[in-house]
Amino acid sequence: MSMYGRDPWGGPLEICHPDSATDDDRSRNLDIDRGALSRTLDETQQSWLLAGPGDQGRKKKKYVDIGCLVVSRKLFVWTLGVLLAAAVFAGVVAGIAKAIPRRHRPPPPPDDYTVALHKALRFFNAQRSGKLPKHNNIPWRGNSCMKDGLSDPAVRRSQVGGYYDAGDAVKFNFPAAFSMTLLSWSVIEYSAKYDAVGELGHVRDIIKWGSDYFLKTFNSTADSIDRVIAQVGSAATSPGSTQPNDHYCWMRPEDIDYPRPVVECHACSDLAAEMAAALAAASIVFKDNKAYSQKLVHGATTLFQFARERRGRYSAGGSDAAKFYNSTSYWDEFVWGSSWMYLATGNSSYLTLATHPKLAKHAGAFWGGPDYGVFSWDNKLTGAQVLLSRLRLFLSPGYPYEEMLRTFHNQTSIIMCSYLPIFKSFNRTRGGLIQLNHGKPQPLQYVVNAAFLASVFSDYLEAADTPGWYCGPHFYSIEVLRSFARTQIEYILGKNPLKMSYVVGFGNHYPKHVHHRGASIPKNGVHYGCKGGWKWRDTKKPNPNIIVGAMVAGPDRHDGFKDVRKNFNYTEATLAGNAGLVAALVALSGEGHGVDKNAMFSAVPPMFPSPPPPPAPWKP
Repeated sequence: MSMYGRDPWGGPLEICHPDSATDDDRSRNLDIDRGALSRTLDETQQSWLLAGPGDQGRKKKKYVDIGCLVVSRKLFVWTLGVLLAAAVFAGVVAGIAKAIPRRHRPPPPPDDYTVALHKALRFFNAQRSGKLPKHNNIPWRGNSCMKDGLSDPAVRRSQVGGYYDAGDAVKFNFPAAFSMTLLSWSVIEYSAKYDAVGELGHVRDIIKWGSDYFLKTFNSTADSIDRVIAQVGSAATSPGSTQPNDHYCWMRPEDIDYPRPVVECHACSDLAAEMAAALAAASIVFKDNKAYSQKLVHGATTLFQFARERRGRYSAGGSDAAKFYNSTSYWDEFVWGSSWMYLATGNSSYLTLATHPKLAKHAGAFWGGPDYGVFSWDNKLTGAQVLLSRLRLFLSPGYPYEEMLRTFHNQTSIIMCSYLPIFKSFNRTRGGLIQLNHGKPQPLQYVVNAAFLASVFSDYLEAADTPGWYCGPHFYSIEVLRSFARTQIEYILGKNPLKMSYVVGFGNHYPKHVHHRGASIPKNGVHYGCKGGWKWRDTKKPNPNIIVGAMVAGPDRHDGFKDVRKNFNYTEATLAGNAGLVAALVALSGEGHGVDKNAMFSAVPPMFPSPPPPPAPWKP
């Protein structure tokens, strides 16, 4: 019996009984097998050959080669199936979770500083003069004084626009320029904070409104000028005089029909240098608008040159300005203005001037005095010292500026020490309000400026990785400085013995009889003449219009306050006061601290020469 099949090694497969084949057959088969065995075997054939008895009957395992690993096909299929199932399951769960409505945690309510900031900025909308924009959002205000400048035969050019200074309709350019400079400073440092609370566009509009008006007050296209406008409107009140003007009359600005004179000055270094500072600072705010920024820089350059060439105080000679905003010196404006001019242009000649020892000496940097460290519309030295300390901390320009910059930095540290209660440089009321003006009326405008300087200086130190500063042998952390600023602003917002908020519209208890013509006279279609509005001035009823955000003059040195409309020492609000309030509020607002270190130096060239270019590649 025999079976024939295919020999997997190349020859016929023959299974025979041992005795059934002849010798010739065996010999022939042997010859064939030698030929077959000489061929190369693949892996499968080798496995059959090496298999033990009974292995040929088992089922062959299948494998999958996935490159770096050979795995069982069964295991591979199971693993792949589990992964696909897990992916499908995860997708289903994610879809269900997405479809289920979720309760989003509401954002935390804004802090008191942010709430007050929104309101304080609205005050500037209420003070606008001229043709108002559609988005002014003060329903009881309208277009006013549309003939300013044009009706004065000595001027005959438009002075429409700008801001009314306080509760009257006079436009004093000296404190108004300081207000715009201060607002611009706060925007340069804290633009991210303004943006986070939705007020960046608003505050930029406020600054632009003021800057556009300043460009009208002199020939801003010229390279040199011989005059600048200092004031529009009259506040002169002599005993027995019945001449209609902005103080004698009590009228809504929209109803003014009496003449409004324009005051020019031909030697007013303080005014021109402050206006130059305002335009220079604004040019940094608007650096994203190249054409407008350059226009502001050109105007600032012209004004500062005029200030240096035609020396004099704008308030000399017994003018209105001498009674309400008397300037005691112009040397501090030279330091302040040249500092801003350097930051706006990068021209080192301005820095050389700002750090000149003689200029600093004339400005009172070395002799102290009772008002040393008090930053205001009159005295800019303290602000200039803080600004130049910033330059030293962040850029460190070195020789030849380092000696005076170090002096200014040290003096700034001393001023910050004077704000602390432990040093008793200034008295405080029992309620804790610092008396920077030594107990005289209208204290709050000085307090908010100090709070801003303390806040911004502490942020400078933090940005420079400096945990504090020395007052003599004692070291104080920056948190001590911030605590001073917070306690002063919180006093103003209502943490005082009277529980009175001195910012109108903030809280439930605030002044209702603000010394302000537009707020005290109803907008009812009736034209109240010069004397016709006196009944609204004299009434004991609350103002019909709430001038939201106005910071009034403040309490007396005993924490007392009289909410009386005719007493402006308590109830009048001013541009300069509110500018300081806005600056302090934005510095303290939000959860974090920190200034924009680089925005201020956008026009400043590198302090050191750039390295030389690399050598040309070697050529054989």
